[in-house]
Amino acid sequence: MRPKVLHDDRLAAPAWSRRAELAAIVGVWTLLGTLTLVRRILDPRGPAGLSLPDVAFVGAEYALWALITPLIFRMAHVLPLERGTAGRRLAGHLAIALVVAALLEVIRVGVLRPLLLPDGFFGRMSGGAPARFTPWIALIRMRFLDEFVIYVAVLAAGFARDYFVRYRAHAAETARLEAQLAEARLAALRMQLNPHFLFNTLHAVSALVERDPAGVRRLVARLSALLRHVLDSGARQEVSLREEIDFLRDYLDIQRVRFRDRLDVVVDVADDLGDALVPNLVLQPLVENAVVHGVGRSEDAGRIEIGARRAAERLELTVTDNGPGLAGADGAGVGLANTRARLAALYGDEAALTLGPAPGGGVVARVALPYHTATDLLTTAAEPEPAYA
Repeated sequence: MRPKVLHDDRLAAPAWSRRAELAAIVGVWTLLGTLTLVRRILDPRGPAGLSLPDVAFVGAEYALWALITPLIFRMAHVLPLERGTAGRRLAGHLAIALVVAALLEVIRVGVLRPLLLPDGFFGRMSGGAPARFTPWIALIRMRFLDEFVIYVAVLAAGFARDYFVRYRAHAAETARLEAQLAEARLAALRMQLNPHFLFNTLHAVSALVERDPAGVRRLVARLSALLRHVLDSGARQEVSLREEIDFLRDYLDIQRVRFRDRLDVVVDVADDLGDALVPNLVLQPLVENAVVHGVGRSEDAGRIEIGARRAAERLELTVTDNGPGLAGADGAGVGLANTRARLAALYGDEAALTLGPAPGGGVVARVALPYHTATDLLTTAAEPEPAYA
């Protein structure tokens, strides 16, 4: 379960972490109460041992602090010490601390002590009668200063908690906005790529209208299949390599009609790599580049090889042509520029697109990216996150 990102005054820890926080509060005050009892037992100036009323009195004191601690945390959240208002708010917090400390001392002396320690907890007077302290005497003697110091310490912890929760929420919000920005960039790149691809394909169709009507009919059928693929997969950033190769087969069928017998295509992709995820339409601009700058500028028969191989956790895709070489393919086209931008947006520094000379002449375009499948993504999404405390 991922924590929700809350905004404005509703900023708080998620419900499941609030339960853990309440348990921590109870645990801390229980520990402090236990240490207080141990200190009184070890104090040579006090009575030997502790009676059940003594334990009940100390337990009630610290239970009261455990009850009001969430309220103090809430005050720290509602009135944070922000720039410009820190002085006034700090003064307000201290005033509230004095009032609450005095009230707690009244409850302690006027309610808890008579109820739980009727025989007197403060020893006896010289005549043998139990020592009595009324709430007013306690206030006049400023016995509430201990409660004031404890309140200020809890308030400081509340400020630290609120800062941490706000920082966590801000980090989550920043990550969400960065993801939305990346998605918008990818959508813009995809919308730029699709018309670019479509216009080039329509240009190939128009070139054959007069000299090859039968070929045009085949081109229109293939173009219909390509457009259906683009529309069906347009919302997905990644598709399987198998789906990408199937799309390229339809695209290259169009190019075969255009070049007649001058285009030979070889696809060398192992079956076990078919489930690997790759960016949608990542290979089409590379193949188009090979057709335009390689086969289109060669007087001999053109050859395009499409390959894929896996090396550990990396996947390398290659598109090789036997054209005139890098002099005709500088990598500055719209399709290649968009492909590089999409790879950077999806994978950062873990992916790259490079052009280089092919063995025997021509150009080889290489795309290197992390190897992953849809199953890997589902497994990662199902992994539990560490608990928030």
